[in-house]
Amino acid sequence: MKKRVLISVSNKEKIGEFARGLVELGYEIISTGGTLQALRHENIPAMSVEDVTGFPEILDGRVKTLHPFIHGGLLAKRNDPDHQKQLADNGIEPIDLVVVNLYPFKQTLERGDATESDKIENIDIGGPTMLRAAAKNFADVAVVVDPEDYADVLQALKKNELDEQKRKALAAKVFRHTATYDALIAEYMTELVGEEQPESVTFTFELKQSLRYGENPHQKAAFYKQPLGSKFSIANAAQLHGKELSYNNIRDADAALQMVKEFTEPAAVAVKHMNPCGIGIGASISEAFKKAYEADTTSIFGGIVAVNREVDQETARQLHEIFLEIVIAPSFSQAALDILQAKKNIRLLTIPFEDANKREKLLTSVEGGLLVQDQDTFTFEDGNISIPTKREPTAEELASLKLAWKVVKHVKSNAIVVVGDRMTLGIGAGQMNRVGAAKIALEQAGERAKGAVIASDAFFPMSDTVEEAAKAGITAIIQPGGSIRDEDSIKEADKHGIAMVFTGVRHFKH
Repeated sequence: MKKRVLISVSNKEKIGEFARGLVELGYEIISTGGTLQALRHENIPAMSVEDVTGFPEILDGRVKTLHPFIHGGLLAKRNDPDHQKQLADNGIEPIDLVVVNLYPFKQTLERGDATESDKIENIDIGGPTMLRAAAKNFADVAVVVDPEDYADVLQALKKNELDEQKRKALAAKVFRHTATYDALIAEYMTELVGEEQPESVTFTFELKQSLRYGENPHQKAAFYKQPLGSKFSIANAAQLHGKELSYNNIRDADAALQMVKEFTEPAAVAVKHMNPCGIGIGASISEAFKKAYEADTTSIFGGIVAVNREVDQETARQLHEIFLEIVIAPSFSQAALDILQAKKNIRLLTIPFEDANKREKLLTSVEGGLLVQDQDTFTFEDGNISIPTKREPTAEELASLKLAWKVVKHVKSNAIVVVGDRMTLGIGAGQMNRVGAAKIALEQAGERAKGAVIASDAFFPMSDTVEEAAKAGITAIIQPGGSIRDEDSIKEADKHGIAMVFTGVRHFKH
């Protein structure tokens, strides 16, 4: 019996070569619309779906393959006598191979000029139906959705090696493909109607790279990216130099990006283990990096640096003097690249900052579940600012407090940040009590704490943190307020002439 293949592809890459190979193997081709025209243009014999069904394509092509003569041929079990009898009784011929890829829905979403109507018309119906039917019947039917598989499938057919295990693998790929396709449609439609917490969510990600290992060498890992995610992402970074990123590199680099996007003025962020070890701002990016480096000249060793301006020659010379894992920037001047690429192991990444303020949901996996929340985009300007102390901060102190408030948001709780002279001076991260975090930050700042300010990510449950700050010479504090014992902290601040600012919002980071 003659073998039949149904070919209907939106992406016509490599299809001519594949189809010609199938014809040489004795396949009879059934095709639709534009694919049929493309095959006939290359003088590849093919019949139309209409020739098979006896029914024309209707509704501007919305209905063409949804017919028993197609789906009966796909879904019939070859080893079931009753199925075979029904095929014969109804004049249906089996289809042995399906080659289908779908309307470009994702690409349509990416088009800036695409209308809602354009997007809806690019939701494929017949394609997924044929793919799913063929994939379900993998015991008898082979199905190919990815042009990258054409050569391997053709070779396997020539050698009569397209066995059930290979057909099952192709079917699994189809179901992943249609699941991704449907997930994008579901996400688009959910956003279209403004549903914020639907009864179910399906996020889809595409493999970007396999990783050598995860957090530790005994853990397997891979890096996936969202198909339509923000361009301001490590997943969309262009790597100009250096070896492949590791799992920990990616986590740290993402943390650095989230910090540096807080700033509009030239800023530099140094990160170790997802916490900042130094942040500085300045009139130029070289000045900003100098401050970030001087904030903690020890911890920056082996760290990750992100800046929000082009890395110029002067900044590159500074970076070159230190062992760094990664430098991230919007761009690098050629002179800067010449300097930094002389270091074999440093990784240089560029990321477009245009999408820096795009708000995406944060996804955090827990065993057996997923937490979904909005990003913490709350700023000082958004706060319900009040000053409960007798003394108000000076203009210089207020500038430092604003910087400290931006930084503390990105430090693991409990968090205390000491700031002065447009740079961090001490950072206490991830402690089990707030006064412990304060002691670490103040000890790191040392003598530099005199005349500096501190920020706390959450309120003071008692006055001990203010006491420690006063001993170190801190002159102003910013914190959310809201403790039942706020008055104790306010009295302690007044006692030492410390100005205190309440924001009304905490910045926990777990």
